[in-house]
Amino acid sequence: MRIAVRFWLWCLTTVLLGVCASGFAFGGSKLHYLVTNDDEVLPSDVTATFYVVGADGLLTMKGQVFTNRSGIAGGYFGANRVTVLDSENAECVYDSQAVTGEIAGIVVKTLKVGGSVVGSKRDTGASNGIGLAMNSKYLYASFTDHSTIGTFQVLPGCKLKFVKDIDVEGLQQGTIDGMVIHGDIMVVTYGDDSIESFNISGGVPVSNGDEQNSTGSGGSTYPTAVDITQDGHYALFGDTSTSTIVEVSDISSGKLTPTVVYPLGNGINSSNILLSPDETLLYISNNQSGTITAAFFDASTGKLSKGCISGVLKGYVVDWSYTASMALEETTGTGRMLYVAEYGNPSSIGEISVTSAVRKCALEELPKSPVSDPNSPGLLSIGAFPPRPF
Repeated sequence: MRIAVRFWLWCLTTVLLGVCASGFAFGGSKLHYLVTNDDEVLPSDVTATFYVVGADGLLTMKGQVFTNRSGIAGGYFGANRVTVLDSENAECVYDSQAVTGEIAGIVVKTLKVGGSVVGSKRDTGASNGIGLAMNSKYLYASFTDHSTIGTFQVLPGCKLKFVKDIDVEGLQQGTIDGMVIHGDIMVVTYGDDSIESFNISGGVPVSNGDEQNSTGSGGSTYPTAVDITQDGHYALFGDTSTSTIVEVSDISSGKLTPTVVYPLGNGINSSNILLSPDETLLYISNNQSGTITAAFFDASTGKLSKGCISGVLKGYVVDWSYTASMALEETTGTGRMLYVAEYGNPSSIGEISVTSAVRKCALEELPKSPVSDPNSPGLLSIGAFPPRPF
């Protein structure tokens, strides 16, 4: 399953780079956007498509920002090609162009490109894309062609400055896949069963010497996506698997510990995950069954338990082939509305209402869902502005 899915995504020739936006006032004066990476291929230019998030959570297309060229319309599910900065001094959306290795910074207030930057000559992602993660000082990019992690300094005006890249590799020679940062720690997956953490207190990542295979790895199960709790105590890994599998590692020591495996349902694949802002729910994208699973999470113990699963989302198989990354409407509670990238030609964005109370939950697709993303024939990555607080 691993080879078939990745090869198919790698070979597809579609998608633009998209970012979704909104003029809706969120939390007072904050603009509210949904962000998509359309990842479009030549001869089309890569764009960021902006959607307005309405008061009811529904999306309305706002427009496009042309960033550069070109993408690949495919790649790793766990490598998120959109990241967002929301600080006192900067409101920016960054997205990556796989073939050229460029990372563009878009100024949220003007919806214009503030700057574009590349790393070294090796830093490209034509094979499986370029994932992004950031804090207020540095942006990190996972370049899949030569399995490097690039460090970029954040500059005013949503610009970036290349600092350095490092070579990384899984225990079975796998290339960099999922990546997330929290405080001074970066946690990555390699798509070959192995995981590793790095210290980023000095900017450029330094390995913590804890590279290991996950407990549940082997055969058709291996970690792909990764998220970290708000207090930095636990790292959660969404597995590529024939069912819904998530693994949890205690990282309170500053290093990875052996993962605990949680079977959470029959949805096929768990290659994108996202914690709710209040950390009571873990949203899981069942990439190959057209569903979304929500598992209950105890942030004090790191334990997961079965929750609920959506029905098969509208248009699955007929209009689109895979669910991919997710984003949330709100930055508090369960997020209220969940958005999911739907990989197709053209692609779309599913809109799912979340309800949860007393260990019961429900995921229901809205009547007007999905919203079309005609700029992307292979949507894998979306984000939200303002982002989740952690």
